[in-house]
Amino acid sequence: MAEVRVVIVDDQEPFLLAMAAVVAETDGFVVVGSASSGEESLAVAAELRPDLVLMDVHLPGIDGVEATRRLVAERGGPVVVLLSTYDEDQVDLLGCGAAAYVAKGAFGPDRLSTVWAGARGHRPVVDTDRDLERQDAVARDQRPADRGGTVEDPLDADTP
Repeated sequence: MAEVRVVIVDDQEPFLLAMAAVVAETDGFVVVGSASSGEESLAVAAELRPDLVLMDVHLPGIDGVEATRRLVAERGGPVVVLLSTYDEDQVDLLGCGAAAYVAKGAFGPDRLSTVWAGARGHRPVVDTDRDLERQDAVARDQRPADRGGTVEDPLDADTP
C-alpha cells in the first residue's frame, strides 16, 4: 500500500511542526511539503500533487477556506482537511469542499487516520469533531446496522 502524501499549510511554525510530527507518527502517511499561505498552498499542491492537504483556516492572503475551494475544484485535486484553533461555528465552512474540519487541539494520529478513511471517497462534506467521534464509534461496532444489527451512538447518551 502506497503512503498517503501530505502537504501541511499553516502560517505558524509551531503548529506546522506539530502537524508534521502527527503525520510522522501515523503509519502510512508522509509529509511531502508545506506552505505558509493560501497562495503558496496552491502552488505547492500543483507541484507536488499530494493526496491530502492539512489546511489551517486562517492564513495570510487568501484564507484556508478559499484555498480549499480552489484545490478541490481541480480535477484530481487532493482531499483537504481544515484545521483551526477556532470553534467550528466561528468559521464559515459550508460549500468549501473540505472533507473534514478538526480542531487543532484534537488532531492526532488516530484522528488523522479516521479522517483519511472517511474522506477517501472525496465527498465534499464538512464533518465536525462530533461526527468523527461518531464514525469512530460506528467503525468499532462489528454488527452492521444494515444486516439487523444495532449501532448505538455513544455520543447521544446523556452524560454529565
